[in-house]
Amino acid sequence: MPTHFRPCIDLHEGKVKQIVGGTLQTSTLKTNFTTDLGAGHFARLYRADNLQGGHVIKLGRGNDEAAREALAAWPRGLQLGGGVDDENCARWLEAGADKVIVTSWLFRDDGRRFDWERLDRLSERLGRDRLVVDLSCRRGRGEGGPLSWFVATNRWQTISDLELNANAFETIGRRCAEFLVHAADVEGLCRGIDEELVRRLAAWSPVPCTYAGGGRDIRDLETVDRLSQGRVDLSFGSALDIFGGTMVKYADCVEWNRSHPR
Repeated sequence: MPTHFRPCIDLHEGKVKQIVGGTLQTSTLKTNFTTDLGAGHFARLYRADNLQGGHVIKLGRGNDEAAREALAAWPRGLQLGGGVDDENCARWLEAGADKVIVTSWLFRDDGRRFDWERLDRLSERLGRDRLVVDLSCRRGRGEGGPLSWFVATNRWQTISDLELNANAFETIGRRCAEFLVHAADVEGLCRGIDEELVRRLAAWSPVPCTYAGGGRDIRDLETVDRLSQGRVDLSFGSALDIFGGTMVKYADCVEWNRSHPR
């Protein structure tokens, strides 16, 4: 199957924004885009263009109302992430999320150690078909040397002990329906995707996987399609014209999906 464009709605302080990911919990927060248009506006746009599998991400507190607005605008059309745990996950599905996306709650010791028991508990409660595991990461030095990536938790500020590799994806992939992977080192910078990470994701992931981070040209869809042999999808953020960008036209992304049917 060909690579598809996956849309996003990032929420911060109740508004749709695009933020440089690595600055989210720092004193130098950098916002690329903010709008008074509600989350429902973007959800309705994606619904009209039948862009399946987009993600709504709550970046911190104060975003629940906006998230519910988006889910109500397209019930079962969007995935919901940000602060999801075993106590609230079912409520977000009831609010209209097609799947929930979980990251930091799967880690203990302040986000440093992956908790397999929590993953099992959540997968059993929801059913693996309703669960997306976010393995957003930063480069580090692990078994793969400089070409190693470790999951980053707590708004991508804490580097965990979970190194991305074939074994991790295979084991976790038996418990979820999809993966979402932001390359936190390049997220929001519009300086190009991490091509080597895309290659690895294609080789490692046994279930559908969406890559986000650094996209800056409509041709990135062709690149990801080629590098992954169509096994990895791509999300654009700050580069998109609907988010104030000048590098990628939303209409071109819609046309790509339409001209590359699954």
